Amino acid sequence: MFRRKLSALDYHNPAGFNCRDETEFRNFIVWLEDQKIRHYKIEDRGNLRNIHSEDWPKSFEKYMKDVNCPFKIQERQETVDWLLGLAVRLEYGDNADKYKDSTPDGAKNADNTAKNAEPLINLDVNNPDFKAGVMALANLLQIQRHDDYLVMLKAIRILVQERLTQDAIAKASQSKEGLPVALEKHILGFDTGDAVINEAAQILRLLHIEELRELQTKINEAIVAVQAIIADPKTDHRLGKVGR
Repeated sequence: MFRRKLSALDYHNPAGFNCRDETEFRNFIVWLEDQKIRHYKIEDRGNLRNIHSEDWPKSFEKYMKDVNCPFKIQERQETVDWLLGLAVRLEYGDNADKYKDSTPDGAKNADNTAKNAEPLINLDVNNPDFKAGVMALANLLQIQRHDDYLVMLKAIRILVQERLTQDAIAKASQSKEGLPVALEKHILGFDTGDAVINEAAQILRLLHIEELRELQTKINEAIVAVQAIIADPKTDHRLGKVGR
């Protein structure tokens, strides 16, 4: 119930604090006044520090009135929570410069997640070294030039991921084993008058069909790559808006 406030105040046992334990409760009140609230002068804290005295409840009741606590001494949990809130406020007031620029952990994690999701967001696209590097990579990989260097860099990334990974290189290095083809099942469509030339023409035609299939596959890959670029709206940091 009090863990977060106790942790904020650097209490030695925030998870195990038990306000129903009389000795622990009295020690806690002394610690809170000595270390955080400091409403009394040091010489006036004697009665509150004497936790074994039979008059301690009266001293604590007087202390509650002095700090303007709105709860009664019997309302222990409410009193502890109120005193902790007072201590936190006073702690912040004493260390305002320390805490005013602090960022909650949740906000830090969200910010880190956003940065990881868009690793190119902090690049200076106007840096000459950046432009020269992107252009050199584009020329090396034979990628079409674009006015936006970030678009070119994304195209480079796509090419590297699809063609230059270890798996892609290993797959490309594998020799393709052809399948036997029965030429008599493929109609040439014309007759040269020579059986040998007819067979050669059939072979050339089949090779041409295979090349057309490979070309179509590459065209499809190119279309997918282009769509991946143009279908994803980018934030134009130079213009301060989303879109193209």
